Amino acid sequence: MPYTKDIEEILTTEERQLVEKYVNDDILRVALSLAGRSDVRAGLVLQQIEGRQRLRRKVPSWYAADGIMFPPRLSLEQCSSEATATYKRKVVERLLPDAVSMVDLTGGLGVDFSFLAKVFKTATYVERQPELVHLARHNMPLLGVNNARFVEAEAEETLAEMPPADLIFLDPARRDGAGRKVVQLSDCSPNAETLMPRLLKKARLVLLKLSPMLDLQAALRALASVAEVHVVAENGECKELLIAAIPNAEQQPRIFCADGESVFSFLPNEEHEANASFASSIDRYLYEPNAAVMKAGAFKLAAKRFGLQKLHANSHLYTSPQIAADFPGRVFVVEKTYDYNRSGIRRFIEEFPLSAKGQKARANVAVRNFPLQASALRDKLRLSDGGALYIFGTTIAPSQRIIVVCRKA
Repeated sequence: MPYTKDIEEILTTEERQLVEKYVNDDILRVALSLAGRSDVRAGLVLQQIEGRQRLRRKVPSWYAADGIMFPPRLSLEQCSSEATATYKRKVVERLLPDAVSMVDLTGGLGVDFSFLAKVFKTATYVERQPELVHLARHNMPLLGVNNARFVEAEAEETLAEMPPADLIFLDPARRDGAGRKVVQLSDCSPNAETLMPRLLKKARLVLLKLSPMLDLQAALRALASVAEVHVVAENGECKELLIAAIPNAEQQPRIFCADGESVFSFLPNEEHEANASFASSIDRYLYEPNAAVMKAGAFKLAAKRFGLQKLHANSHLYTSPQIAADFPGRVFVVEKTYDYNRSGIRRFIEEFPLSAKGQKARANVAVRNFPLQASALRDKLRLSDGGALYIFGTTIAPSQRIIVVCRKA
C-alpha cells in the first residue's frame, strides 16, 4: 500500500499497538493474521513492521526514535547503515570544517541526510518522489533534524536553479526502468558522470555514494576533480564506494579502505611502485586483507607496509613469523599445511577423521587463487561448515597448490 499525502501520517493507537505486537514476527504470518480486518490499515501496518525489522540493526537510532514512519521495501534497500552514514559525516567534517550549507539532491529515505544535516546550519533535502518527501518532513524533526528544507523536484532541475552550497551529496538510484539493479554510472539516475561539471560549479565539496560493485579505476577515469576515494566495508563486506570531489583538484586521489575502526589509506602510485617479496613456505601467521583493501587493489602495498611476504602474485594472502599489529584484515595462527595432491588430501582426511558419532569434522573453508570453489574443496576434504578451524585452499609461489589449516589469532 503506497504511503501518500492522502494517508494520515500518524498511526492510530490500535495500529501502533499492532506494530509493537508483531514487530518481531514473520511478516507473512502477520499478513495472514491481519487479512480481512477493516478496522485498521493492514497494508500500512505491515509496511511499518517490515521497515522497523529491516532498520533495527542497520540504523538503530531510527529504530529507537518514536513515531518514525517507513516507506515501502524498495526505498529501504539502498539506504545507508548507521555505520556508513556516520563515516560520511566524519569525512565531511574533516574536509569542510567551516561548513554552512548542504544540499542532498537524492534524499530518498533520508538516512544519510539525517546524519549529514547536523553538520550544517542549513540543509536542503531534494527528492522527486512525493511520498518520500512527505515522510522526510514527518521523520526529520523526530530525529533531531530541525534545520531542514524540503524540495520535491528532480535533482537536475534543482541543481540548475540552486545557489552555491558547501556540500552537494548525490546517491544515484541504482535500478533501471524495469526495476533491475544497475552498477555503471551511465545506467544510474541521475548520471553522476554527466552532472559532475555542473556539481563542481555549485559546491566546495561533492560527495557521491556509488555501488560497491563499480570498477574503481573506471570511476576515476570517468569523474573529474576527485580528491579522495573511500571504499567502505562493514563486517567484512563492501557496502559503498564514496567519491569526494573538490573543484580543480589536481593531485592523484588518496584512497581510504575503511572497515569499522580499521582505515588503510594510500596513493595509487604507492601500490604501483611497491615491491612484494614472495614466501617459499608458510610461516606462523597468515593474513587475509579485508574487503575494502581487496576492492581498492592494495595487494603489494599491504605486504610492504606490514613487513609481510605474499604467497603468490595472485593469491592475495600473506605470511610472517611474527604477528603484524593493526593489519587491515583477519590474522590467523597456522597449525598445519598440506600439499594439494592425492597424498596430501589422504593425509588430511586421516588427521581430521569423523567424530565418534560419525559426523564430519567442521571447518570454515575459503579459497584464494585455487582451482576449486570453497564448497567443492569442503566436500573433497570431507568437512562440514563451521567451527573454530579455518582452512584456505591457495597457491604459493611459484605455483604450488596447498591447504592451510589455521585458527584466528
